[in-house]
Amino acid sequence: MPLPPPIAEVQEISKVYIMGTFEVHALRDVSLAFQAGEYVAIMGPSGSGKSTFLNLLGCLDTPTSGMYYLGGEDVSIMTDDELSAIRSKRLGFIFQSYNLIQQLTVVENIEVPLYYQGWSEGDSFDRAVELAERVGLGDRLDHRPTELSGGQSQRVAIARAMANDPLIVLADEPTGNLDSRTGMEILELLDELSSLGKTIVMVTHDQHVADRASRRVRFGDGRIVDDSGR
Repeated sequence: MPLPPPIAEVQEISKVYIMGTFEVHALRDVSLAFQAGEYVAIMGPSGSGKSTFLNLLGCLDTPTSGMYYLGGEDVSIMTDDELSAIRSKRLGFIFQSYNLIQQLTVVENIEVPLYYQGWSEGDSFDRAVELAERVGLGDRLDHRPTELSGGQSQRVAIARAMANDPLIVLADEPTGNLDSRTGMEILELLDELSSLGKTIVMVTHDQHVADRASRRVRFGDGRIVDDSGR
């Protein structure tokens, strides 16, 4: 039985940065497809291209050449405004440094993606409370990031990433700033999202973290050097 069309696919994408008179080839003719519900770990040494690849998947950057299809749309040819709309509607982000807005409460931080989609105040509040409770922060709704631990802050980030029911959740070293016990709690949350059918692409340097994914893709010198399951 043939596989359904991939939820995201890059075809021969390259990324070249011009540094004065030098060209830096961050990605070289990378082709990769992701099926709905996959949990994929992206690995590789510093400078291998993994972070550049995640930025391209997240529509935070555009390829120098090649094509990128997300939900059947070629986003590699979109304008900045169109890419901004794609990020708002179809992608969820979890960063190592959490990237929460310090002046906003837990609920308000989770609501941010919904604000940009034009949700009503009541609906966005209800959705944010539901997600806060799902990640174990139902008793922290009015707290601000300075009143939260690192693990709690990352839980807010996960809830925010899920607010718009994205096609893909992109996680960049999601446990990098956490101690081992708290990091394990965050990984268990990601496991739960995966079990619910959410597509997750995660950059990590930690083999133990990567082993929780169902598929591991290793980059080296801007190319894919390995693509395997458990």
